[in-house]
Amino acid sequence: MNVVANITLRLHDQEIKLLDQMRAARRKRMEKPHPEFPIGDRISDWVAATMGSWRFIIIQSILLMIWIVLNVTAYVQQWDPYPFILLNLALSFQAAYAAPFIMMSQNRQSAIDRDAAQHDYTINAKAELEIELLHQKLDLLRETEVAELIHIIRRLEEHIPAGLVIAGASGAGEAK
Repeated sequence: MNVVANITLRLHDQEIKLLDQMRAARRKRMEKPHPEFPIGDRISDWVAATMGSWRFIIIQSILLMIWIVLNVTAYVQQWDPYPFILLNLALSFQAAYAAPFIMMSQNRQSAIDRDAAQHDYTINAKAELEIELLHQKLDLLRETEVAELIHIIRRLEEHIPAGLVIAGASGAGEAK
């Protein structure tokens, strides 16, 4: 009796097909190299990473302080007096251009996260099916071993005289 054939008969056809598909998809993923991202995606990631760093915040803060100090302390010519309208315009311009870059980077990252979540789901489903298959193999092995042991016990009982079995059982009861 083929043990694997016995187990696969117990599995549902859908589970077997799904397991085969998952194994084939894994082989394809292992063969396929990772794609290179387009230049727009790389630029948006670079802008988001740069603008979201402490280095950028510190440099921008220093530049803003220099701008304000130069305009407040300038005796002769203040190119941007106190309400700092030109500075406000420059920061608004920077924010207007930075927001789309950051949103593009976030959209791409969320697409990567969705793919990773789908990949995790398929791995978990495959692991569940593989574990179920292993459980069925273990159950089958246990059943065959128990059947084998019962067969051995019956053969041994056939070789023992009937009076010896009864005397052994009554003697065990008296010893207690």
